[in-house]
Amino acid sequence: MATVKAFKGMRFSCEDLNSKVTPPYDIISPAEQAEFYEKDPYNVIRLEYGVINETDTDLDNRYQRAAKDLNKWLEEGVLKIEESPCFYVYEEVFSLADGTKKSIKGLISRVMLQEFSDNVVLPHEQTLSKAKEDRFNLMSTTFANFSQIYSLYMDKEHIIPSLMEKAPKIKLADFTDDYGIVQRLWKIEDKEYIAEIEKAFKDKQLFIADGHHRYETGLRFKNAHPECEEAKDIMMFLIDLENDGLVIFPTHRIVFDLDVDVNEIIKNAEAFDVTECKKGEGNIEDAKMPSFVMVTPDKDYVLTLKSYDYILKAIPEGSEAYRTLDVNVLHTLLLEPLGIDKENMAAQKNLRYTRDEKEAREEVAKGNANLAFLMNATRVDQIRDVSLAGEKMPQKSTYFYPKLTTGLVMNKF
Repeated sequence: MATVKAFKGMRFSCEDLNSKVTPPYDIISPAEQAEFYEKDPYNVIRLEYGVINETDTDLDNRYQRAAKDLNKWLEEGVLKIEESPCFYVYEEVFSLADGTKKSIKGLISRVMLQEFSDNVVLPHEQTLSKAKEDRFNLMSTTFANFSQIYSLYMDKEHIIPSLMEKAPKIKLADFTDDYGIVQRLWKIEDKEYIAEIEKAFKDKQLFIADGHHRYETGLRFKNAHPECEEAKDIMMFLIDLENDGLVIFPTHRIVFDLDVDVNEIIKNAEAFDVTECKKGEGNIEDAKMPSFVMVTPDKDYVLTLKSYDYILKAIPEGSEAYRTLDVNVLHTLLLEPLGIDKENMAAQKNLRYTRDEKEAREEVAKGNANLAFLMNATRVDQIRDVSLAGEKMPQKSTYFYPKLTTGLVMNKF
C-alpha cells in the first residue's frame, strides 16, 4: 500500500516566513502575483508561479528564471536543505464566517508515486491538460516540488495522529499570515518515531483532496527521468479523514451568455420540487436530498430532487455514490438541458465558478450572468466512496479550506 517517507526538506533559513510564503499558485490572481513580487525579493512566488513576460523565449521564461533563482538562493543560503530526513507536522488554525474556530493538523512527507490503477493513491476529480503542462515545465527545470499535494487517509484508531503528538518535535514556524490563518510547523527527527510513522502508513490508501494536476505531473516526470531516484516520490500533506477541522466549501455555478427562460426551466424540471422564494432568501443548508438555489434577477427558486430514481436513470452507469452526487444531479438534470455539456463546462464557455455566494448573486443582479446555482458542499465520505469506486468527480466538485501554504517546506530532487 502507501509508501510514506521522511525526507530532507528544503526550507527558508530566515525567521520572517510570512513575507516568503503564498497561497497555492492556482488561486493567485495576477494582481496578487504582482503583490508577492513586491513583498519580498525572496518570495516563493518567483519559484512556484513566476510572471510571464512579453519578451520570453524558449531559453528565458518563467521556468528558467525559477530554476536560476532556486540555485542562487541555495548558494546564498536563503534556502537550506535539512541535514537528516524528517517528518514535518503542519497545522493551520482558522475561523469560519460564523466565528467557529477550527484547525487541521497533518504530516508533510514524501510519498512514493504509484499509478492510479494500483489502487493505492486515489483521485476524485478530473484534470485539465493545460495545467499539467505548466507544472511539468516547472518541474523539468527546477527538479523540485514547492507545494504539497493535499491527501486524506483512513485511520479508525487514529494511530498516526497519536504518533505525531507523542513524537519529540522541534518548532520551526508559528505566525499568522495575511489571511488571518495561524501557520505552525514542527519537524520530527527522532528515528524511532519516524520508523513507527512510516510503518503505520503501510496498510493505508491515500485519497487526493487537492493537487490532482501535480500528482499526475509527478507520474509523468518520474517516467521521463528514470535516472532520478528521488523523482519516484512526491511531497504530500497527509491528514486523517476524520479530522474534525476538515472543511469543504461548495463551488457555485454561474451561467452567462445564454438565452434562458426561467419559466421554461421550471416547467421542465420535472425531477424537482420547486419552491419560489423572495430574492436572497433561498436556503438549502438542511436539505436531505440534492438541492439547489436557482438565483434569478427577480427571485430565488429552491429545486430539490424528488427521488434518486431520476438521476440513476439519467446516468445508467457507475457507482451509486458517483451518480447521486449533487454536482452530477445539477450538471445532468439542469445544466445539460440548457446546452451546457461537458465540453462547454471544461471551456467555461457559458459557465464559471465561485465559492462566494455573494459574488454569484451580484453577477446575476448586475446582469453579468443569466442565472446562478448555489450548491451544498461535497462531503468527505462522498470523496472517499467515489475514489474507492475508481471514479472521478467533475472539475470544481470540491474546495478544501483553508488551502495549504506554499513555501514552508519544499522538496528538492
